[in-house]
Amino acid sequence: DFMDKPIIGIVCKHKKSDLDELRPYSRIRDEVKQAVFDNGGIAIGIILPDEEINLVKKTEECSYDDLLKEYIIAQIKLCDGIILQGGTANEIGEEFIARYCYHEDIPILGICAGQNQIVRALGGSICRVDDVSKHFQMEADYVHKCYIDSTSKFYNIVKTTEMIVNSRHKNRVKTCPNLNVAGFCDDGYADVVEDPDKSFYIGVRFHPESLYKSDKNMNNIFVSFIEAAKLKKIACNNDIRKLNKKH
Repeated sequence: DFMDKPIIGIVCKHKKSDLDELRPYSRIRDEVKQAVFDNGGIAIGIILPDEEINLVKKTEECSYDDLLKEYIIAQIKLCDGIILQGGTANEIGEEFIARYCYHEDIPILGICAGQNQIVRALGGSICRVDDVSKHFQMEADYVHKCYIDSTSKFYNIVKTTEMIVNSRHKNRVKTCPNLNVAGFCDDGYADVVEDPDKSFYIGVRFHPESLYKSDKNMNNIFVSFIEAAKLKKIACNNDIRKLNKKH
């Protein structure tokens, strides 16, 4: 049934137009929304309510306006799962979303820069990779191996201890005290982080949206994420039915 499909909120990224630097816009990558639709979800946009681009500051704790939080929460409540996209900028609103989803156990998938936000939201930190040329390869479908911990939740998704991934990043996880490292690359960097006790709280450094059509391992990430969102939708609907019966 179409109404049973989970709604996935993709958090839009702010970007300034190449033609007019004074007119930023919010965007969703087509690959990300298509991966949602192709795997049985309904994609919608979560739009950050900031009037200007509000970037995470690396040297101080982030604060966020309470009214803006309420605008974001109202949008999240329309959704059964959340995706934090990749990109060059990390915004305070995204970090708030990652923290909110953690505490409310809302399925969330963080991709590349989205992994940054998942890590920061739980007290972790990000730093530069040692060799940018090795990890920032925009044109290559596959760049390096990723080794998966066989005891991790992520292993149950991809069913392999070794997979080859793409790589388009200049930063990496430095610390993640409240998350498990479920996958790492040859350099020992955290390619996958997770909280195995949550319904789905996973951040990946690579870009599965670019390979999901041809790579089963990549597609299984979206399959598992959307299934977790569907289970949340079913649980919420059951709670509503029980509440209606009481009244």
